[in-house]
Amino acid sequence: MRIIGNDPNTPRQTQRVASGALPNGKPVVVNADGTVSVVGGASESIGSAVNYNAGITDVPSSVYDANSGKIVIAYRDESNSDYITAVVGTVSGTSISFGSEVVVTSEAIVETAIAYDANAQKVVVFYERSSGAGELMSKVGTVSGTSISFGSATAVNSVSVIAPVATYDANAQKVVVFYVDNGNGNYPTARVGTVSGTSISYGTAAVVKSAAADYNAITYDSNAQKVVAGWQDQGNSNYGTAAVGTVSGTSISFGSSVVFQSASTEAIGIGFDSSNNKAVIAYQEGGAVNDGYVIVGTVSGTSISFGSRVQITTNTTQNYNVVYDSTAQKMVITYRDFSNSSYGTYVIGTVSGTSITLETPTVFETAATQYPSLAYDSSNNKVVISYRGSSDYGRSIVLQVGYTNLTAENYIGTAKSGAADGDGVVVNTQGNVDTGQTGLTAGQSYYVQTDGTLSTTAGDPSVFAGTAVSSTKLIVKG
Repeated sequence: MRIIGNDPNTPRQTQRVASGALPNGKPVVVNADGTVSVVGGASESIGSAVNYNAGITDVPSSVYDANSGKIVIAYRDESNSDYITAVVGTVSGTSISFGSEVVVTSEAIVETAIAYDANAQKVVVFYERSSGAGELMSKVGTVSGTSISFGSATAVNSVSVIAPVATYDANAQKVVVFYVDNGNGNYPTARVGTVSGTSISYGTAAVVKSAAADYNAITYDSNAQKVVAGWQDQGNSNYGTAAVGTVSGTSISFGSSVVFQSASTEAIGIGFDSSNNKAVIAYQEGGAVNDGYVIVGTVSGTSISFGSRVQITTNTTQNYNVVYDSTAQKMVITYRDFSNSSYGTYVIGTVSGTSITLETPTVFETAATQYPSLAYDSSNNKVVISYRGSSDYGRSIVLQVGYTNLTAENYIGTAKSGAADGDGVVVNTQGNVDTGQTGLTAGQSYYVQTDGTLSTTAGDPSVFAGTAVSSTKLIVKG
């Protein structure tokens, strides 16, 4: 750090490198790498619901396509012969608009799953056929503008399956699909898919545990470079169970199964917090309880351990889903709240160590809601919730999770002059007079707000910016 001035009793400035653009006079925080950024953030807000299908919609699955910057939703369209259908959504602010619906295959289906292959820059849609042997099929989709086209169908499994889910292993650059194999004891089973052009091929099926399963969920741990699978273990009193999978080539192998809930467990959802390197599992305790819980898991090698569970609600719930908002560094959990007219509800959680702190649950749809699916749009820093909602239509809504980069400790002063990202910038630190302000009241104390503005009222966290000596000058506290 460069200090300008040698006398410790004189006002000080420090010269740093800007991370992001820094406007003149704006409050500044120091980052872990020593760079500085303007104080910023956003308040929690949610947009208006938009129909992506004005017909009876079931089992939507959604994903963010990073190449096109779009949300892709696949679903069963009951108003169109139960065909699997896909639609592309474009986020703008807290709104979303959709292109035309595209029929993926003209045959009736039961359930869907979806994943985005970042290496191939393609979407893979999975669907369980309702005819024939009930096979699990897949098609590779290419987004262009606000539409999507698909290659030929490829079978994942030649016999009946249920509860398909999928994720992308970024280390192996493979798609992993996880399902219950009805042709093999209803065992939880996984296969690795390799996308090439608009086709996909699969390696050998791997049984996760030789016991019947249901309520599958899967995520990718980018820190451990493993997948984490969760399911209801019907061979062990319906306990909530998880295992860590390692992809090698076109195969996958799993470590020992670990119980995370020693009671009947249903409606499992799972996501990964890439800031804290934790898997987060939300679920409904089954049987006569039906409360919602969330638990934090830590992967080590080929195993996973868990902290203590945290209760989401005492209400009867269903259809849990989990996604991580990397900008806000928070988890978003959605569910159907049976005890509140089946309204669609979300709750935001912050992971710390092996636990998670939850905010108050919020209703996002004041109508009977089913199958909420989540996708995080990393270009717009928004979470998109897609679901079956009012009038049983397919609907989506955009959630802005509240966040700030301001803490009680990291404010160091104000930018003396503007700077572009990566340029050097002089920061007014403790005792210096910032002359770049407007509209201040002399003699007033000012506090930094989470959006980077100054106010005479303390925010949360409470950060004292300094004292005004004129309408344009502030003695920096820092």
